[in-house]
Amino acid sequence: MRILVVEDEPDLLRSLAQALREESYAVDTAADGDEGLHKAESWEYDAIVLDVMLPKLDGWQLLARLRKTKKTPVLMLTARDRTMDRVRGLDTGADDYVVKPFDLDELLARLRALIRRSAGQTCNTLDIGDVSIDTAARLVTRAGAVVELTAREYGLVAFLALHRGEVVTRTALYEHLFDEDDSSLSNLLDVHVSNIRKKLGHEFIITRRGHGYSIET
Repeated sequence: MRILVVEDEPDLLRSLAQALREESYAVDTAADGDEGLHKAESWEYDAIVLDVMLPKLDGWQLLARLRKTKKTPVLMLTARDRTMDRVRGLDTGADDYVVKPFDLDELLARLRALIRRSAGQTCNTLDIGDVSIDTAARLVTRAGAVVELTAREYGLVAFLALHRGEVVTRTALYEHLFDEDDSSLSNLLDVHVSNIRKKLGHEFIITRRGHGYSIET
């Protein structure tokens, strides 16, 4: 899963991005509203963490402009805790609103919920044959036994599982699993798919020649 964090406080931006990467997310960052809007409109993110008080373009303005073209889930993150501010954020198109200072575990849980709901899922556990994926614990088991996956392998499995039954193109997978510093010209995706098949079974991920990959229901 790929997250965009738009935050102008350098220390918070850095620590939040690091925390998200430790949770297996690919993370892009922006330090002002203009840069945030450009990235939000240019790439397909699974969720956006958006500060309100930003230079150049504030969070409300960014969100209003983004909502003209994108339905990306947005969690607003701000020190403004008045009811009228929360109402404004939600009415402008935010999907959730968290006030600073915040509890990191709660923020992560809210992000998981946003991503899950946007994919039409209602619970944390996804069962596909004898494979079970717990998106809260980031745990994958096969026939009851824990399967050790790398962060990128887990991200690929979770994304395809959330969109099971759909054919996901290679382009979409690169956009959702790799951040802006990764090369989309490498064979990283093929390597990860091969490794996952060794761990979860060759038929777990289906190749659709000329189209992409899928996990069947």
